Amino acid sequence: MLRKYSFIIIFGVIIFFNSCKSSTEVDPVSIGFSQCINQDIWRMSMNHEMTVEASLHPRVKLTIFNANRKVKKQIQDIEKMIQDKKDIIIVSPFESDSIVPVIEKAVLKGIPVIVVDRKVNTSNYTAHIGADNIEVGRIAAKHIVSLSKGNANVVEIKGNSSTSPGYERNLGFRQILDKYPGVKVVTMEAKRDELVLDDFLKILNNFPNINYIYAYNDEIAYQTWRVLKKRGLEKSIKIIGVDGLNGPNGGLQLVQEGILEATVLYPTGAAEAIKLALKIANKEIVPKNNKLNTILIDSLNANIISNQFDRITIQQSDIEQQQKVIKNQEKKYVSQNNLLKLLTFLLVIVLGLAIYSIYSRIMISRKKQELEETNKKIKHQRNEIKKFSNELKQSNEARLNFFTGLSHEFKTPLTLILSSVESLESEFKNKGIAINKEINLMYNNSRRLLRLINQLLDYRKTEDQKFTLRASQTNLLDFSKGIVSDFDREAKKKNIEFSLTTNNENLEVYIDRNLMDKVYFNLLSNAFKFTPENGKISISIKEDRENNVVHIHFKDSGIGIPEKEIDQVFNAFYQGSNNYRNSSGIGLHLSKSFIDLHKGSIDVVSKNGAEFIITLPLGKEHLDEKSIVKEAALDYVHQSDYLDSEVIQKKEPQHNEDRYSILYIEDNKDLLDFVSNKFSTEYTFFTSDGTNAVEYALELIPDIIICDLNLPELNGFQICEKLKKDLRTSHIPTIILTSSDDQDSYLQALDSGADVFLTKPFNLKVLAQSIKALLFNREKLRYYYTNNIINIEEGTFGVSEQDFLKKLNELIEKNLDNSAYTVEDLAKNLAISRVQLYRKVKAILGISISDHINNIRLEKSKEFLKKSDLTISEIAYAVGFSTPNYFSTSFKNKFGISPKEYKIK
Repeated sequence: MLRKYSFIIIFGVIIFFNSCKSSTEVDPVSIGFSQCINQDIWRMSMNHEMTVEASLHPRVKLTIFNANRKVKKQIQDIEKMIQDKKDIIIVSPFESDSIVPVIEKAVLKGIPVIVVDRKVNTSNYTAHIGADNIEVGRIAAKHIVSLSKGNANVVEIKGNSSTSPGYERNLGFRQILDKYPGVKVVTMEAKRDELVLDDFLKILNNFPNINYIYAYNDEIAYQTWRVLKKRGLEKSIKIIGVDGLNGPNGGLQLVQEGILEATVLYPTGAAEAIKLALKIANKEIVPKNNKLNTILIDSLNANIISNQFDRITIQQSDIEQQQKVIKNQEKKYVSQNNLLKLLTFLLVIVLGLAIYSIYSRIMISRKKQELEETNKKIKHQRNEIKKFSNELKQSNEARLNFFTGLSHEFKTPLTLILSSVESLESEFKNKGIAINKEINLMYNNSRRLLRLINQLLDYRKTEDQKFTLRASQTNLLDFSKGIVSDFDREAKKKNIEFSLTTNNENLEVYIDRNLMDKVYFNLLSNAFKFTPENGKISISIKEDRENNVVHIHFKDSGIGIPEKEIDQVFNAFYQGSNNYRNSSGIGLHLSKSFIDLHKGSIDVVSKNGAEFIITLPLGKEHLDEKSIVKEAALDYVHQSDYLDSEVIQKKEPQHNEDRYSILYIEDNKDLLDFVSNKFSTEYTFFTSDGTNAVEYALELIPDIIICDLNLPELNGFQICEKLKKDLRTSHIPTIILTSSDDQDSYLQALDSGADVFLTKPFNLKVLAQSIKALLFNREKLRYYYTNNIINIEEGTFGVSEQDFLKKLNELIEKNLDNSAYTVEDLAKNLAISRVQLYRKVKAILGISISDHINNIRLEKSKEFLKKSDLTISEIAYAVGFSTPNYFSTSFKNKFGISPKEYKIK
C-alpha cells in the first residue's frame, strides 16, 4: 500500500515538471558548412557573417568545417555531415567537378544542399547563392573602357580556370573588352589566389606601357601594387580589384587610400545562406538560383559605402552584445527555474515523508499488536513442535531399537541354519552332486543374509557413533591375501583376471582387521557385481614413503560411476543411475566411516570402470593410544561364502525334439542354476543372463520364455515388448518374475504383452503349473487350427499370429499351382530365415511348414473334386503336386480315401 502511494507521488512530480516546460520550444536545426579555404580574408569574413546570422536564430546549431584548399578533405567533411545526419548542408566548393558525387549522395539521403559562391557541374542540389561573376568581370571592363576612352594596355590577372569564379570573371571581362580594338589585354593566371611574381615581372619587362591591371581579387591587387611601388610605377598604372571588403587591408580601404583605382563589390552571401536554410527547414519553397547584387566601388562612393558598412558592423556588434546579455539572462533563468523545481520537489518529498511518518506510526502500532499475537502463536507452535519432535524421536528410536533387536534375533536362527547346513554338507558329502549343490546354495545365501544383517547393525552403530577402533600391527599383504582368496572362486566362475600386487611385501600398518575386512569385502563385492565376464579386477598396494602413507587401489573394468554422481557415492542409501541391481546402498557409506576411524581417506575415480583409492597413514602416531591393541579380534574374517572348494560345472541343455523348450532370462546365477536344474529333466532348458536376451530368443524360438524384471541392459518389460512386437517371436508365451507386487507393475506387465506375472519369492509348483497351463492352451489352439486350415476366425489367435497365418496362407494359395515353389521361397517372401519359419510354424501349429503346405493343397483339392469338372490329374497339377500318383497317395494318407472314391462319393 505504501509503495502504491510513493509511486503516485513520484508520478505526480514528473507530470508537474513536464508541465513547466515551455510550449514555445521548437526542434533545433542542425546546419553543417563546408568552407573550401580558411586563410583568405574574404572567406574569413564569410565565416564570421554566417556565425553572426546563425546566432540570431537560437534554434540553429551551426558547425563549420575548413578544407584548407584540399578537395579530399572537403569530401571527407561532407561525408561526415551525412553520417551525422545534418538537417541542411551548406557547401562553398573548391572545385566544380570533384565534389559532385558526394553532393548528389547527400541529396539522395534526403539532406538539402545549398551551394554558396562557386558553382558545381551538376544541377542535383537544392539551391545556389552567390553574385554573378560574369557581371563582375563586365563591370570591371566597363570601368576601364570608361576611363581610357577605348584605348589602353591592360594586364588581366585571372583566377584558376577550374573554379567557376576564375572562369566566369575572365569570360565577362573579355566579353566587353573584345568589342574595343584599341584595348590590348595581356592575361596571366594566379596560383592559389596569389600573384605569381616571376610571371608578372616578365609582363612588366615585355610590356612597358601598361595602363591598367585587373586582378582576380583585392588581395592579389594589393600584392600587385606593392610590386609596382618597388619599381615606382604605382602612380602610372591603375589597379582594379574584386571583393570590396570593409576593414583593414580590405578592398574598400585600399580604394579610400588610393592604392586601388576601384574594386567590384562581391558579397559573401553567408547571411543569406542561413536564412535560406531556415526557409528550407520550415518546408518553404525557395528558388534554385539566388543572385546577389554587386556594384563598382571607386573614389566617388567609397566613403559612403564604408560608412554604411561601419554602421552595419556597429549594429552587428550591438546585436552580439545583446545576445550575450540574453544568454546570461537565459542561464540565470534556467538556474532559477531548476532551483524552483528542486525546491518544489523537496517540498513534495517533505510533505510525502510527513504523511508517510504519520501513516508508518499508525501501521507500526498495528503491526506491533499483530506481531505480539503472532509471537504468542509461534511460541505455542514451537512448544507443540518440540513436544511432537520429542515424541517422534522416541518413536523413531523405538523403531530403530526394534529393527536392531530384530536383526540381532535373526542372527541366532541364521547361526543354527548355517550350522545345520554345514552338518548336512558333511553328512551328504558323498551322496551326489545335486544334493551337495542345493546344500551349498542354502549355505551361500544364508551367509549373504547374515552379512546384510551385519551391515544393518554396523550402520546403526555408525549413526550412534558407538564404533570403537581396535588397531593392531598387521602385514598388509598377508591380510589382503586372506580376503582375496575368498573371491578366487567368483573370478574363475566369471573368467575375470583377478590380481594383487604390492611394492613392499613387508609393509606393516596399524588397522582394525575386523573393520578393514568389511571395507575390503564391500569394495570387492561391488567390483565383482558390476564387472562383466572376461573383465579385470586388481588390488594394488603402493607405499608412499615421502608422504608416510600407503595407497590401496581397487580397480575394475565394470560399468563405472556416472561423472555427475561421483560426489554422492559415499552417501547413505546411494544407488547409481546405471545400477540395475537392487542393493541396500549403505556398503560404501560404511566403508568411508571405517576409513575415517583410521584417520585415512577414500576417493573414487571413474574411467573405463571404477577405481577406489584408500589412503592410510603409516605408523601409529595418528591414533589414540586407547585405540591400539596388541592382540587383534576378528569377527567373521576369512569365512568363505562357499562350502565346496570346486566350481560345479554347468551342464549344457540336452536337445530333444519331442520336449518343449524354455528360455530362462535371469542375472542371478544361483537362481538361474537352481531353476534350470529343477526343470531340465522335463524340458529343454536354455538360460541367459540378460545381456543378449532378445538376440538369443530370436535364435532359439523357444516354446516358453521366463524373464526376470531387473536385468543388465533391458528390463523384463522391455524384452517382453520387443519379442511380442517381432513377427518371429510374437507367438511365444512369456512369464515375468519380479519382486514388485504393486498394481502398477502388474498393469505394465500386461501392457508389455506378458502372459503370466509372478512375484518373488515364487513357489516352484506355481511356476511349473503356469508353464503347463500356457503349453496346454497352445496345444488347444494348434488342434483347432489343424482342423480349420483355410478359415481363420477373428480372435482365435493373437493379432500378430493371426496376421502372420493370413499372410502365410495367402502366399501358399497364390503359388498353389507352382510345384517348384519351395519353403525357402516362402521364407524369403516373409522376410525371415527358413529355420525361423520352421520354428514359428511348428510352435503355432505343431506341424512342419512342409506339412502345412501339403495340408492346404489337399484341402483345396477337396473343393476341386466336389465343385469342378477337372480330372484328377488336372486337379493334382492345379494344387501344386508334381505327379498325380503322389497326389493320390498323399490324399489317401490324409483322408483315408482315394481322390476317385471321394469324387464319386
